[in-house]
Amino acid sequence: ESDDMINKKVKKLLEIGINPILCVGETLEEREDEIHFDKVKSQINACLKDVNKEDLDKVVIAYEPIWAIGTGKSASSDDAEEMCAFIRELLKDNYGEVISEAIRIQYGGSVKPETIDELMSKANIDGALVGGASLKIEDFSRISNYEVVNE
Repeated sequence: ESDDMINKKVKKLLEIGINPILCVGETLEEREDEIHFDKVKSQINACLKDVNKEDLDKVVIAYEPIWAIGTGKSASSDDAEEMCAFIRELLKDNYGEVISEAIRIQYGGSVKPETIDELMSKANIDGALVGGASLKIEDFSRISNYEVVNE
């Protein structure tokens, strides 16, 4: 779907009282070409265009690198934190600190029981968008009951 179509869906969902999860992320080629920050910035700016400021705290943003979807590959916790911090700073620049802190930012790139504790210890990762790991009750239970790693 185009960013314009996603923008329309985000606004419509908010209009009817549903809190949207906006997934953003880059391809492996975009990451390797070091344009992943530009890509995510472009997605967020386009997908949140003209959304009422009063509604922004109802939007959840999930950073989900396209190259990690269904591949079993995952960004390192430091890479995930770096992008989530970038997203939070972008939101602060665009909408102010209060809104940037109110918006939940999740990571959704092949979250696994083995990675959840470290991911959730990161300052700018507020939650996890769980995909395939939710299919096994043992894995989903472990993810749901994570323990923050003290750094």
